[in-house]
Amino acid sequence: MPQQSKYSDSQFEAIMHDIIIALEKNQANRDLSLMVLGNVVTNIFHQQVPENQRQQMAEQFTQVLLKSINGK
Repeated sequence: MPQQSKYSDSQFEAIMHDIIIALEKNQANRDLSLMVLGNVVTNIFHQQVPENQRQQMAEQFTQVLLKSINGK
């Protein structure tokens, strides 16, 4: 997702690489990959985002995701 980030490119790339390797290792197809990633996102929201902020943060996340897949 192309956005200004407080994290380094190398940190981001390393984590993304590890996730992709795990999906490939398990031969996860598109549907399974999206289900797993969706559950990871949900878990992050439940574990790291206060309940009163989840709705707003999920909406922001959704907007960023839509922009990134639409190339905007």
